[in-house]
Amino acid sequence: MSYTDIDFSDKTILITGGAGFIGSSLIRFLINETKHQVFNLDKLTYASNPQSLISVSKNSRYQFIQGDICDKKKVSQIFKNFRPDIVMHLAAETHVDRSINKPENFIQTNVIGTQVMLECAREYWNNHNQKNFLFHHISTDEVYGSLNETDLFTEQSNYDPSSPYSASKASSDHLVRAWHRTYGLPVIITNCSNNYGPYQFPEKLIPLIILNALDAKPLPVYGDGQNIRDWLYVEDHVRALYTVVNKGKVGETYNIGGHNEITNIKIVNTICEILDQLAPLKLEKNANNNNLQSSKQCIKSYKNLITFVQDRPGHDFRYAINASKIQKELNWSPKESFKTGIKKTIEWYLNNINWCKNIEDKNYKRERLGTL
Repeated sequence: MSYTDIDFSDKTILITGGAGFIGSSLIRFLINETKHQVFNLDKLTYASNPQSLISVSKNSRYQFIQGDICDKKKVSQIFKNFRPDIVMHLAAETHVDRSINKPENFIQTNVIGTQVMLECAREYWNNHNQKNFLFHHISTDEVYGSLNETDLFTEQSNYDPSSPYSASKASSDHLVRAWHRTYGLPVIITNCSNNYGPYQFPEKLIPLIILNALDAKPLPVYGDGQNIRDWLYVEDHVRALYTVVNKGKVGETYNIGGHNEITNIKIVNTICEILDQLAPLKLEKNANNNNLQSSKQCIKSYKNLITFVQDRPGHDFRYAINASKIQKELNWSPKESFKTGIKKTIEWYLNNINWCKNIEDKNYKRERLGTL
């Protein structure tokens, strides 16, 4: 089954986790670029931020519902009340370091929450005879584990998760496939590489490095910095997700990658180089001795702040996506190179410091997590 021949111009879409990083980008895209009705179910945990949706919050096609995907009674009622044609399931705990400290939170949300969503979707689909219903589960490439220096993840790659986070996402992927094979629920799964871009919670590498640099704080790099990730600009990811629900085949999995394999240390160096251009460190007169001193600890470049720290337990060496399937079958490919995407991202953070400060006012202090 494909959605290619279905009128897709005016669907009702239920998005879980829509106040998060990828979810909010998806909602902004749907409201600004399509005519769909969008319902956003979000628990508003620490990483959710309604401010990311201010620009669309008053649109008549958008509605926010605060709730927990583990609350079966509430989720079931949402299906009955809003009758979605499509579910795009993004709600999840996502930070590997946090999963090391509190794995139970990841099991609860990512596994139990997905099971609740699937059961409520199945009951709704059966009871309302929704012939063109679709459950789209958004997952991660981390379910595949660690790669050597040359291989690529494909849709046929074996699952080999290393962290409690990736194990919980692998579990949720298996549940989605089971509900399709056992009950016939129409599903699609996508597994994406590392996302970056505007509105990302600053516990993740790129925003953490940007904000620490601007505050002249140490720029932590795990281990020797040689771990490799494939980086995907969030707006490219959102276009891919929309392409999948529009054109994808039910029961299929699609890998979404950015074609940007980069070591962590190169990421940090690149951010420093761009910040040296866009927000160079300035020399100021010290009020006490009238000597010229750096306003930020006498450093001439942000690179001087780089600090190598103890590696993350179970840190996967390399992730890299083979995205040829979605490119060949659905005609999607990323628009942003890392060079263009990272500059856009840094410029956004420089212009939206207040958004970041509001997060830190909620007791997040960019502290290190995930140590044993």
